Amino acid sequence: MTSARPETPATPEAPEAAEVVHYADGRPMDVHRPPAGTAGPVPVVLLWHGRGPDERDVLRPLAQEAAGRGLLVLVPDWRSDRADAGRAELLASLAHARRAAPALGGDPDRLVLAGWSLGGREAVAVAVSPATPAELRPAAAVGISSSYSRPAATTGEVPLDVLAERPSPVPLWLVHGTADEVVGPEHTRKLSEVATTARLHELPTDHAGVVMTEYDPAANRCLPATTAGTLDAGRRTAAILAQAAGLS
Repeated sequence: MTSARPETPATPEAPEAAEVVHYADGRPMDVHRPPAGTAGPVPVVLLWHGRGPDERDVLRPLAQEAAGRGLLVLVPDWRSDRADAGRAELLASLAHARRAAPALGGDPDRLVLAGWSLGGREAVAVAVSPATPAELRPAAAVGISSSYSRPAATTGEVPLDVLAERPSPVPLWLVHGTADEVVGPEHTRKLSEVATTARLHELPTDHAGVVMTEYDPAANRCLPATTAGTLDAGRRTAAILAQAAGLS
């Protein structure tokens, strides 16, 4: 395990505005492209939101920040309240990301699967499961502020148990806020104890701040952050996504 506090990089050039494509049955996916003029094909990050249904907008600040670092970032809506807990939509979005990446300027062989909160469990589960088909397995995975001790909808497996039995077939990056009161950082620390090659980053923020947002009780939703400390934490998460994709 490597525990590190990444340096705060300078904010990169602002990316182009997101466009929307549909990955299955009219389900929307935001496409955040890198800045104009970026040489391609570029690494791809497929970023899954958490338990709240259809909350791709919550991850927009992080996705835009990461795209500005030279990544093609794809953020689909999905619903954990489906009968299958979102399994079909998550896997369909992954298949679409691999298939559509070349036309969007991305490299499907450098696809990082990342997720926040419940989406983080699903991302890690798919990445490490021995049953994941080779054509769907990502090049790396990033789990952000998640818990890994329950079965994932995508695989039916408990990521913690899988990694206790065998090493991860792909590089793992784990991110968690030390002030997280929704999903405590001990959950990610526990995974890093069994996944000894995973790179663990703990950031001084809460569950929302790690994705550059702040929870608004009135809206009952995470909204784009405005405070300096939270923006700094989100930028660090974006930098970790870029590192996982092979960019400095």
